[in-house]
Amino acid sequence: MTARPPAIVAIGKNYADHAAEMGGAAPVQLVVFHKNPCAACGDGDAIVIPAICDEHGPQVDFEGELAFILGRDAKDVPEDRALSFVSGYAAANDVSARWWQREGGGGQFSRGKSFDTFCPIGPVAPATSVPDPQALRIVTRVNGHVMQDAPTSGMIRSVARIIAEVSRGTTLAAGTVVLTGTPAGVGFGRKPPVFLKDGDVVEVEIAGVGRVRNPVRHA
Repeated sequence: MTARPPAIVAIGKNYADHAAEMGGAAPVQLVVFHKNPCAACGDGDAIVIPAICDEHGPQVDFEGELAFILGRDAKDVPEDRALSFVSGYAAANDVSARWWQREGGGGQFSRGKSFDTFCPIGPVAPATSVPDPQALRIVTRVNGHVMQDAPTSGMIRSVARIIAEVSRGTTLAAGTVVLTGTPAGVGFGRKPPVFLKDGDVVEVEIAGVGRVRNPVRHA
């Protein structure tokens, strides 16, 4: 996917194991934030670490995720009809600058999630080719090494539930990309932490959906 979407909506801490590795419990309420649509890039594009991310040491992290794209406007959608609003699915990477996310954003995630190229999105698979979005598997590799490997059945809130909750009182425009959260294994949660650096290659693959593979370079 290379076209700039009208909006990128993301869900935080939607896997209990990821919430734990980030130092907290699974949230009671849905964690929703937005990424700048200008952060979107496609398969093969470089993830560019900007100079602003050097100010507080290495911090740029990977988050392999299942993304879905809305095929029509969605508002107040019942959960049992929610999947009919999905036009396609894609592998995505919610690239995150951890200091800017956790300390430099005034309590909001978006600053650390929205730098240019911080949302690689792979080719879109038609929704008709994905019978059950909760029966997939996310695998993230950095330089060929598996860092994340988890089933989408581990989501706290399913794709259908996400649509139902986020669309309450809010119109989600056709073409909106929604990132559904990442499982455990991100660089920040490792000891020692593993952050992306110039020359790395990061790949998110979801069997039955597709792959997004991106080199990393420093600005």
